[in-house]
Amino acid sequence: MQAIRHYLLAVQFFTRIPVSGRLADWVGYSPAMLRASAAHFPGVGWLVAMIAAASFGMISWLLGPAQTFTPLVAAVLSTIITVLATGGFHEDGLADVADGLGGGYQRERVLEIMKDSRVGAFGAMALVLAFAAKFALLAQLGNQNLSVALWSLLCGHVVSRFWPLIAVRTLPHVGDTATSKSKPLADQITMGALITALLWCVIPVLLFALALGWQAAIAAAVCSGLGAVWMLWRFHKRLQGFTGDCLGTIQQVSEIAFYLGVAIAAGQQKISPILPWLNL
Repeated sequence: MQAIRHYLLAVQFFTRIPVSGRLADWVGYSPAMLRASAAHFPGVGWLVAMIAAASFGMISWLLGPAQTFTPLVAAVLSTIITVLATGGFHEDGLADVADGLGGGYQRERVLEIMKDSRVGAFGAMALVLAFAAKFALLAQLGNQNLSVALWSLLCGHVVSRFWPLIAVRTLPHVGDTATSKSKPLADQITMGALITALLWCVIPVLLFALALGWQAAIAAAVCSGLGAVWMLWRFHKRLQGFTGDCLGTIQQVSEIAFYLGVAIAAGQQKISPILPWLNL
């Protein structure tokens, strides 16, 4: 039961999915509980992934798969629906980090800019580029095959929510400890919590591999991991640590990189389903 409470707290913290009233009272809150909920971040990705895939599939069905622009329209609208479901939580972090790294040179100045809630030029550019990349990649995957796009969404949203925990585990928290919502997460992420988070990823990755082939799964996982490692290196070099905004940035970059990996596999004709009946 405690694990369910931790999971629901993660849903409450990272999405706009209602966890309110008596349910919220039962879930409760404390810094220790938020710290424990970190193990279930990829599990939150399950919900977001199902919303994204369901909306992409429904829009594709309504518009008709034979229409030229159906995959692009489905990509745009499903992304909008996903942002509404999460409240743009991770995108906000991406914009803040882009403003900080783009507008500051000294570590203290970067952190100061990141605390400013206003979106600057670098943040706006980062958001435009991130959304453009998602639209283009998801449309490309949809053009390849609707099932490829749906499985990419179902798996990408889960895997991309695992990588931020590596930052929490390996880097110190350098944000404003008095106001940072992510500070409880940084106190101590145990190896057990990391393993639990990894277990949340096992089923989606396994199903993805069975549906699209191991080569596609490996390409997607490697690209996603490389995107996360690149951001970890940047944060270590520029900030000597991480903030909550950095975690959102890692999620966004690794999600886009996941789709890129699938697109590369598809372009190289490495999509080879092991269980074709898993085609959605």
